[in-house]
Amino acid sequence: MNSLEQGKKVIKDKIPLITKNPGVYKMLSSSGEILYIGKAKNIPNRLKSYITDSNLPIRTERMLSLTHDLETTTTNNESEALLLEANLIKKHKPRYNILLRDDKSFPYIYIGNKDRWPQLTKLRGKKSKSGYYFGPFASIGSANWTIKILQKIFQLRVCDDTVFKNRERPCILYQIKRCSAPCVQHISEEEYLSTVNDAIDFISGKSRRIQKNLSKEMEKASKELDYEKAAIARDRIKALTQIQTSQKINQTNLNEADVISIYKETGKTCIQVFFFRSKQNWGNQAFYPKHDPEDTVKDILSSFISQFYENKTIPILIITNFEVSEKNLLEKTFSNKENKQIVIKKAKSKNELNISKLAEKNAKQALTQKLIQSDTNNSLVENLAKKFQLNNNIDLIEVYDNSHIQGSDSIGALICFGNEGFVKKRYRKFNIKNDKVKGDDYGMMKEVLFRRFSKAIKEKTGSLSLPDLIMIDGGKGQYSVSREILNELGLHDLPILAIAKGKRRNAGEEKIYYKNKEFILNKNDPLLFFIQRLRDEAHRFAISTHRAKRKKNLSKSLLDQIQGIGRQRKRALLNHFGSARAVESASLEDLKSVEGIEDSIAKKIYNYFHE
Repeated sequence: MNSLEQGKKVIKDKIPLITKNPGVYKMLSSSGEILYIGKAKNIPNRLKSYITDSNLPIRTERMLSLTHDLETTTTNNESEALLLEANLIKKHKPRYNILLRDDKSFPYIYIGNKDRWPQLTKLRGKKSKSGYYFGPFASIGSANWTIKILQKIFQLRVCDDTVFKNRERPCILYQIKRCSAPCVQHISEEEYLSTVNDAIDFISGKSRRIQKNLSKEMEKASKELDYEKAAIARDRIKALTQIQTSQKINQTNLNEADVISIYKETGKTCIQVFFFRSKQNWGNQAFYPKHDPEDTVKDILSSFISQFYENKTIPILIITNFEVSEKNLLEKTFSNKENKQIVIKKAKSKNELNISKLAEKNAKQALTQKLIQSDTNNSLVENLAKKFQLNNNIDLIEVYDNSHIQGSDSIGALICFGNEGFVKKRYRKFNIKNDKVKGDDYGMMKEVLFRRFSKAIKEKTGSLSLPDLIMIDGGKGQYSVSREILNELGLHDLPILAIAKGKRRNAGEEKIYYKNKEFILNKNDPLLFFIQRLRDEAHRFAISTHRAKRKKNLSKSLLDQIQGIGRQRKRALLNHFGSARAVESASLEDLKSVEGIEDSIAKKIYNYFHE
């Protein structure tokens, strides 16, 4: 019996044991890997199609050939099955499913409703705070642009509560007319709350009403000879007019909708999502789902939509450029989930077609650019393998670098490069744990490589798969210690390249070490530029990670190290003395005079600094 027939037999033997209910089924390999996750209104009937259809797609036959077991989960209805399927696909990422690879939470703009002086800020993730949320925005850039406009027009505060409560004079945002300085009460609480409400109305699409109110306010202030107040209203009207004529306001009259357009070419797909809220375009984002080249546009679009909205708020209208498989089921499921009527429709009206075609055009341009970039990357990787006579196929390259300042805040950094460019989800940082090697580049590299690859060999949860090539930012010594560690772990066949920079970085003077041989590439060789690009990305990531760690450590006050000194006492001390250094040099009597600092606490602080 061949493997395909064996896989079909596994399914055939399981069918009599499964009840005729809606639910989800999982195809499993001999090692327990989940190969495919599917849903069905009637699980046994769906499974029968795998063993009765004579013209199964080649991809499905390959999947069945690897199938050694089958698991099922029943649900109350088909809608629950759809939601469970999307959740499990995103969690396990089976190789034979259509996968949304670039999935992340989108930023929202948040204005609290319980503060005396509400703050304007960005938030990601769960909406756990009480207040007003506006979004999603396609990117941080889109959210920042909107916040900048709200600051310009309404002058709301953006500083956090700690900064706000401890200010004694306005910050520079007040000087450039981006904040009304509520921290020092340059604006009354009543007037500030009024501007907050105006900001909420504006971002909700009621800008014209606000403009009329501002016009009335300006006229009134002029008649009362309050020219300063009239000038503020005039500046806000100008800003509003500028916004209304900018490209950020769309002419489609889409109050709450996502426009999703798909473009497929040479077996690859790009999907563009445009976000429209309050008749404003809040940006767009490109996605590149992983799928079989033979998958249809309808199936890709349907799978994308179910996974995309698995953890996101769903708008009342979703407009697509193609019909969607299982449209009625998706609408029903989404409507039940959001407790409101959700409509999924193919673009039909003139406005809908215009914006849908624009999204499709963006998808085509993004995919074309990605395909060109992918071809270029493949060519460079092939040249790399050929130049150094690497026997294995190179799909993933890992590059390592270290960063520290005289041994302090030592970190190791790992970046990854694949056929489609840098793979950010495989980036890792390593805080150096062994105090003896901090400041020792060789020792640091040994620790980083041992921790990374020993975890992979033991197949610990969360460990990365092995790369096909390793690059080290360093010379012959770094190559030797790296090779030693990998050999100890039994990874003799995993190739290493070490890149030693010359006297001047990126001047084409790099020496590359491989198998104890030294290579020098031509200064104009594209392969040298490629290697420099990988090395520099690892260096950038290492430096930025090191700086973040250093900044975090510098931000810790000396007072944080004293047991019993909480936030309130720390604030009282800093407000009284001005700095932690001043607290350190204070006398015991001075410490006792601080409000909220008991004698016992004052003695503890004094003894900490003087023992």
